[in-house]
Amino acid sequence: MNTDNNDSLYASNHKPSPLGGDGGGFIIDAHSHLWLKQDTVVDGSPIHSLEGNPSRSLFFGEERQMLPPFMIDGKNTAEVFLSNMDYAQVGAAVVVQEVIDGNQNDYLKEVQAKYPDRFFCMGMVDDAEGAKVAKEAGLKGIAIPGHRLKGSLFDKMPLFKYMEANDMILSMCLGEEEKQIAEMAEVIHECPNLKVAIGHFGMVTTPIFESQVKLAREGKNVMVESGGITWLYNSEFYPYPSAVKSIKQAADWVGMDRLMWGSDYPRTITAITYKMSYDFIIKTNELTQVEKAQFLGENAMQFYGFKNLPSLPYIKNMSE
Repeated sequence: MNTDNNDSLYASNHKPSPLGGDGGGFIIDAHSHLWLKQDTVVDGSPIHSLEGNPSRSLFFGEERQMLPPFMIDGKNTAEVFLSNMDYAQVGAAVVVQEVIDGNQNDYLKEVQAKYPDRFFCMGMVDDAEGAKVAKEAGLKGIAIPGHRLKGSLFDKMPLFKYMEANDMILSMCLGEEEKQIAEMAEVIHECPNLKVAIGHFGMVTTPIFESQVKLAREGKNVMVESGGITWLYNSEFYPYPSAVKSIKQAADWVGMDRLMWGSDYPRTITAITYKMSYDFIIKTNELTQVEKAQFLGENAMQFYGFKNLPSLPYIKNMSE
């Protein structure tokens, strides 16, 4: 990567950069979550923070470590996330939503207004009218957890058409059915100017990985982001060599310019640190510096339109 080119997205004053060399580099997280309170019901099952230990949640009848154990108030706030981002030198993050956290539109409206240069916040709605309300509230896209969706994606076509006409980005996590993936391909064809980010890296450890990733071939505005890849390869654990191989495989199918890094913060950070969720990409020898720059930030910067990102110098740890 040529960091002497002042026109490059990666010509900044970050020294040292996580991407290496004397120049800087913006890292952008394309898949994260925030919430003030987790308290909802999904398919008749309550999901909420536990009163005695709010870092844990009741999740489909099981007790799960939903947040890192130091987050003891059950709140997954923008301020805590920004502290993690600043430490890890992550310039900005896309905040998506999941039904298991409950609808966070009101909170994310506040986050978007307060930190417009650091966050790209998605609403969660049922229809085009909901998308209109979300857009008027300042939210920049809509997140659809398709893997939990009842019914056909075609039922959402008026929503997709509204988003296409109003420059809203769709974050779409798909299930493990080829039928739903085929429906998504039809949506892409029907809405060619709709920007779509396929989440969870196409459920990389499942048989439908290839089908989901190749959706990026269906339209000029389709990307694939890796939110949750460290969760999907959790049994292998850091430094996730199979995850790196999967990224290379996806790049062979659709090109590295269609792939983006995402952390799935904060759930994945119960097992690793936030920095570790991208550090394994930095340290691998399987990708070139140009590929790392594309995957970790350059592609997301162009796709989401981030500007005015802060300079985040490296701060030494007390252990160094």
